[in-house]
Amino acid sequence: MNADFSKGKYFSPLSFRIAGVTTALSAIILLLLNNLLSDSSLLTNLILSLSAAFLIGITVYFISYRIHSDRLGALKKITKNITKKRFEDYANLNSDQKDELDYLVKQSVRASRTVEREIQRLNKIENYRKEFIGDISHELKTPIFAIQGFVETLLNGALEDSEVNRVFLNKTMRNVNRLIYLTKDLMEISKLETGELKSSLQDIYLWEIISDVVESLQYKAQKENVDIHVKDFDKNLQVRVDRNQIRQVLINLIENGIKYNRPGGHVEINVEQHPHEPDKINVEVKDTGIGIESKDLSRVTERFFRVDKSRSREKGGTGLGLSIVKHIMEAHGEKITIESEPNKGSVFSFTLTKSEYFPVRS
Repeated sequence: MNADFSKGKYFSPLSFRIAGVTTALSAIILLLLNNLLSDSSLLTNLILSLSAAFLIGITVYFISYRIHSDRLGALKKITKNITKKRFEDYANLNSDQKDELDYLVKQSVRASRTVEREIQRLNKIENYRKEFIGDISHELKTPIFAIQGFVETLLNGALEDSEVNRVFLNKTMRNVNRLIYLTKDLMEISKLETGELKSSLQDIYLWEIISDVVESLQYKAQKENVDIHVKDFDKNLQVRVDRNQIRQVLINLIENGIKYNRPGGHVEINVEQHPHEPDKINVEVKDTGIGIESKDLSRVTERFFRVDKSRSREKGGTGLGLSIVKHIMEAHGEKITIESEPNKGSVFSFTLTKSEYFPVRS
């Protein structure tokens, strides 16, 4: 289309074709009518018919131009902006014509918005990918360089020194374990994100799984001089969950409560009826630790985000625990909330659905 839509002055092939067809048909019809109804000569009738048809054609052209020009200009503007990845607000393109061209304009606006959202989503994914690669590179680099340094020291003579060789080997083993934990957590979170790791729901007694997790973490808590206790609740309470995944959630949350606590502090697990949803219960893991700044609350479930990086690395954390918790909760269709106050502690709360509210299985 050879047109200058921005100025509103252009030659419109569409309007020209409509006017041309109208002119030709009008000339033929008028010529036939004049020959039938008029006593004038054929030449006179021809001239009159062509003149009238020409006027009709010009009129049709400008009417078509007036009806189509704004919307054709809008279509060109929208498609041009899409090709240049430039998006604008097209709210002022409303039309009262309610015809096919109006429909195309509306669909083009929707397409523009869809493309804009998709580009934003892809940009977000790309930024996330770059950030993730940077994070994982940093997380892998730290233990690998540490292992390299310890091994080089041993090879350069420390291996023969009985006073230091075991110390360096123990440090090497701690960093190897850190790599193992990191790889394991990365594989698990990758499976959760892609949906490869499905939740196998079953009815379990919540008291049993909480007691089992607390018992398994008591040694670690005692080592850090932190108490773990569970508030009494109905031991017959059953929930429909994936046993292993909920166990992992409890382990990650309670371990965090131990890791970021203070000597003499405690971690408390509390189970209560949800105040607004009769089919749900709330599980709270409350600690008396260092807490989280309000500006960081929205980020604590991100991969590799740490409230206290030095303490987390010192105690072998991968920075993936809360991210795994978030993905498991989402896979179960449940919610997790976090409340915290710096230097006073944090409360991690998540919902679970009671077994009695699930359809009876045949």
